[in-house]
Amino acid sequence: MAFSQSMARTPAAKERFPISLLSLTVGAFAIGMTEFVIMGLLPNVALDLNVSISSAGQLITMYALGVAIGAPVLTVLTHRIPQKKLLCLLMILFVLGNGISVVAPNYSILMVARLITALTHGTFFGVGAVIASNLVRPDKRAGAVSIMMAGLTIANIIGVPLGTFIGQHMGWRSSFGAIAIMGIVALIGIFIFIPRIRQDKPASIVQQIAALAKPKLLLYLLIGALGNAGLFAVFTYITPLLVQVTGFAEHSVTWILVLFGCGVTIGNIVGGKLADWKLMPSILGLYLTICIILALFTFTIHSPTAAVLTIFLWGAASFAVFPGLQVKVMNLAREAPALASTSSHSAGNLGNASGAFIGGWVITHLTLSALPWVGSILVGLALLLGAFCYIVERKNSAA
Repeated sequence: MAFSQSMARTPAAKERFPISLLSLTVGAFAIGMTEFVIMGLLPNVALDLNVSISSAGQLITMYALGVAIGAPVLTVLTHRIPQKKLLCLLMILFVLGNGISVVAPNYSILMVARLITALTHGTFFGVGAVIASNLVRPDKRAGAVSIMMAGLTIANIIGVPLGTFIGQHMGWRSSFGAIAIMGIVALIGIFIFIPRIRQDKPASIVQQIAALAKPKLLLYLLIGALGNAGLFAVFTYITPLLVQVTGFAEHSVTWILVLFGCGVTIGNIVGGKLADWKLMPSILGLYLTICIILALFTFTIHSPTAAVLTIFLWGAASFAVFPGLQVKVMNLAREAPALASTSSHSAGNLGNASGAFIGGWVITHLTLSALPWVGSILVGLALLLGAFCYIVERKNSAA
């Protein structure tokens, strides 16, 4: 699946490409809801299915593993399917998984349903990023990816609170029913508005794996994983931080997280524009900014006003780096951009899980208030590795 894919740009196609990009955003919104809404419904699910809270929590863990492991495998196995058709099949699978969640009679069936939807997650974003970048001029690719990814960030601001409200008042199954309906809307939008993109002869499985195994590409996947680890080492435990250290009432945390989500959405869009302007300098500059913000958070966490401001800026900077990193990864695997993009999401999910684990270790062996500077160190490692790659690239270009 070569990255030199092109689209016959008729005037009509130019006029409607913003709508086609919006259909990808709606799909990302639905996927974001199904990933995160379960967090607010764990007590309801546990009570209804007669399992413990910790067992219900495994529905989140298995989803992340499904994304991390299953998505690259699914992308490789479906590499010969035309991209538009593949997106439609993924959304059908997504609707099926959420439909099964609605009627799941027991915990095991619900777990299977979560794994089905997890398989669609990484592959949708991987293929969607390639399509989004082909709907615009080359100098607007990161911006197009950021618009698609905005669906994921907006899901955290609007979709998850709404889905949680529905689940708490109408039953947790209703939340998955609403998500399934959103998936149908996305499917219709993709079918109608995404144009047929002419593709070169797809690379073989061996060629795709070889493209993914390049040392430089693997380094950038590690950079993304380290950055996410720094984010989730702190974000996973943001509620106890704000309640026990800053002194906020527990009900106030919801609104602070909404503010964080607003920063995430703004940062995602701005980050896309920065990456289109200067790709690697923007990535490195943003990682440096995140390091500084998290280091400052070690001190501002003790002041309610300063903590809220820091959290907003942290959300904006943390998600501003994603569009540029996604484009950089696709650039490094021109023979298999969809697999590279999907693997970027897998690496990110492994970083999420690692960050949560490291954060738990820090709380156990150090203190809760140590989380921000530990997160800063993890992001600092991503920055140092990124700077090393950039310096080597500059030297090779000069040579």
